[in-house]
Amino acid sequence: MDRMIDKRDLSGTFRERMKLLMQRTGLNQSAFAGAVGIDRSALSQLLSGGSTRLPRAETLLNIAAEHQVSLDWLLGLSQDEGITGELRQSLEIAEAEAGFGSTMLAKWHAEAAGTKIRYVPSGIPDLLRTEAVIDFEADAAHISRDAQREEARYRVDYNRRPETDMEVCMPRQTLELFALGKGRWDGLPAAVRAAQLAHMAELVEDLYPTFRLFLFDWRQRFSAPYTVFGPYRAAVYMGGMYLVLNARQTVTTLARHFDGLIRAAEINAHESAGFIRGLRVE
Repeated sequence: MDRMIDKRDLSGTFRERMKLLMQRTGLNQSAFAGAVGIDRSALSQLLSGGSTRLPRAETLLNIAAEHQVSLDWLLGLSQDEGITGELRQSLEIAEAEAGFGSTMLAKWHAEAAGTKIRYVPSGIPDLLRTEAVIDFEADAAHISRDAQREEARYRVDYNRRPETDMEVCMPRQTLELFALGKGRWDGLPAAVRAAQLAHMAELVEDLYPTFRLFLFDWRQRFSAPYTVFGPYRAAVYMGGMYLVLNARQTVTTLARHFDGLIRAAEINAHESAGFIRGLRVE
C-alpha cells in the first residue's frame, strides 16, 4: 500500500530530526538558530509540536549545509543522511515573476516532454482557468496578471503537443467549493464561475487523452500540491515558490503517491467533463 505524504508527517519528521541535530551538536536553541541564520523565536516555532509549518527553502539549505545532511533526510523523505554531489543542486527555487517562458518551471516542462507529468494542483489547474478567474486570483495574491495568463497559455499549448502525457489528480471538493463561490473564490460572481466551469469541461474534453483529469475525495486521501516531471524531478508547491527534489528515490516515491491518488479517484478522466458540467453554481 502506498504511503501517504502528509504535511503533518513532513513537519513531524523534520521537527524530530532538528532535535536530533541539536542533541548531536550540544548547542542551545539560540546558538543553533544563529548557526543556520534564523532567530531563536523562529526556531522555537519550528520545534513546536502544534505547528505543521516548514521553514523557507533557504533555511532548509542552510540547515542541511551546516550539518552535512541531505535535504531528503531532513524532510523525512529518505533514511540516508549523506549528501551526494553539491548540496545546493538538490533543491531549486522557481518564482513566476517574469514571463513564464523564461522560468525554471517552463524549462522543467520542456525537459519532461515525452515522459509522464503528474500534477496535483493547489486550486483550479492553471491551464484550465479563464482570464477572468486568473485576474481574480492574481489580484487577491498580488501577483502579475500577465505572468499568470502567459503561464496558462503556455500550458495549454504544451498539452496540445502529441508527445505530451499529463495526468492531473485533485480533490473533487475543490471544484465543488469553486462552483459555490466559497473559500478563496468568495466574491467571484456566479456568471464568472459558470463560464469557468463550462470552459474547463470543454478544454478537458478537447485535450484528452494527452491531458487526463482525475478527481478524488479529500476526506479519504490527502495530497500537498506538487508536480512530478517524468523521472527527473518533483516540485512541491509551497506558495510563491517550488521546493524541487531531484533525488531519483524521492521522485519515484512521489510518483507512487500520485499513482495511489489515481487508484483512489472517484471520477476518472473520461468522466471528469461530465462531472464538471453537472456542478451547480450558486
